[in-house]
Amino acid sequence: MATSARIQPLTAQSAQEALLEFPDNRLLIDLCGEYDRNLSEIEKNIGVQIVRRGNQLLIMGEDAARDQAVEVLMALYDRLETGRSVEHGDVDRELRMGHGPEESRDDQLEMFMGGQVEIKTRKKLVEPRTDAQKAYVRSLFEHELAFGIGPAGTGKTYLAVAVGVNLFITGQVDKIILSRPAVEAGEKLGYLPGDMKDKVDPYMQPLYDALNDFLPGKQLAKLLEEKQIEIAPLAFMRGRTLSNAFVVLDEAQNATSMQMKMFLTRLGEGSRMVVTGDRTQVDLPRGVTSGLADAERLLSPISKISFNYFTARDVVRHPLVAAIIEAYDAETPPA
Repeated sequence: MATSARIQPLTAQSAQEALLEFPDNRLLIDLCGEYDRNLSEIEKNIGVQIVRRGNQLLIMGEDAARDQAVEVLMALYDRLETGRSVEHGDVDRELRMGHGPEESRDDQLEMFMGGQVEIKTRKKLVEPRTDAQKAYVRSLFEHELAFGIGPAGTGKTYLAVAVGVNLFITGQVDKIILSRPAVEAGEKLGYLPGDMKDKVDPYMQPLYDALNDFLPGKQLAKLLEEKQIEIAPLAFMRGRTLSNAFVVLDEAQNATSMQMKMFLTRLGEGSRMVVTGDRTQVDLPRGVTSGLADAERLLSPISKISFNYFTARDVVRHPLVAAIIEAYDAETPPA
């Protein structure tokens, strides 16, 4: 096998650059693709700029994006060195996966040894801070169905989306589906301007915010356009079977019992589900039972389903948020 491409140290210009030198110029031509289309695909998806100089490629961009581009280029060149071709599908797979599912499972097992818990995404390494958050993340990797229940600001949704992105980019699921009940909390949907997407998107904004933290903007836009990532109201889940997907139901306290049953029975082969909610923030009409409370009562005896609980001690927003939650908890009689 030929000598692999090697990363050359930068001699000048910017710390946001990496220089790759390839020993076989013929393989480099195949790596770049016809009219450099493979390089263009990598640039568009990751948000970097790649400049070819003889048998070298200069990659420019932010640290995480640049490192990802280097990883993709090296993996594709290694493929060419073994005599295989590089087609559009191979580029797309490397952009998504980075490394194979088997390697990812090994990484996760190693991560859990010694108590270390980290979640690798395209833009950052996410580290749960509290013991409850660490136990929650472990359960998301280990269980096909997990619940995260607790007050606002404890990272329930944020960590779930991070795990979903990790499983997606490592090829363990084919898509991410994020959902919320579009329950009105003081403002009527009909009074909001625009079409149905415009009316619903404000309810989904926290899910978009989390995704933007973990995926480069151009890549996220492409995945949303191609429906590899979906963000939709809970009502849109009816009639579907969700296979090979990572599915999150956020604000589940605002799902009715029938909606919760409908959602949970969408679970298909190769999928994982996460249900998050806060029992103290139910916006359902008076007299309507929360589907989260029903699910907790009915499903907690099932050993294959994980229930994870958070308190004000797990709040990772402003310290005042924890104090506010404790004050309200002290005033509210137990349900």
